Amino acid sequence: MTNSALIIGDNSEVILHFDLKLEDGSAADSTRVNNKPAKMVMGDGSLTKNFEDCLRGLTIGDKKAFKLAADDAFGMPNPDNIYHVDRTKFTADTPVEEGMIIAFAQPDGSELPGVIRSVAGHSVTVDFNHPLAGQDVTFDVEIIDVKNAGAD
Repeated sequence: MTNSALIIGDNSEVILHFDLKLEDGSAADSTRVNNKPAKMVMGDGSLTKNFEDCLRGLTIGDKKAFKLAADDAFGMPNPDNIYHVDRTKFTADTPVEEGMIIAFAQPDGSELPGVIRSVAGHSVTVDFNHPLAGQDVTFDVEIIDVKNAGAD
C-alpha cells in the first residue's frame, strides 16, 4: 500500500476530532467532550463542497483550522423550515417554552429536532433549521484515520 492511500481525497472515509467555534470564539460543538471522534465519508453529500475541499489533501495526524461562511457550513435559515403548530399537538407533560429543543417524530420513525421560537396562545412557532444556520464558524480538525475506497 502506498502512502498516498492515506491522503484524504474523493470517497475517503475520515475519522477526525473537531472543535466547532462561533465567530465570537464560543464553543458550539466538540467531539473531544466525550472523546468520540466523528466519522465522515467524502462525497456522500453530508458535507458541503467547501468543507470537503478544506479536508482534501490532509493525512493522519494533520491538524488544521479553517473558517467557513454560513453558506459553506450549515447553510442559511430557510423560512420554509419554520412551522406554526397548534398547542394541542403537544402533550400536557411537555412544557413548551421559547428556546426549548424538542424532537419531533417523522413518518419514517426518525426524529427531527425543532427549536421553539415563540408561543402565542394556541400557536407554537417551531424552527426546524439547523441551530447554527446563518452563522460563520471555525472548524479546528485533527485527522485520526483515513481509509480510501479500494485501498486495503
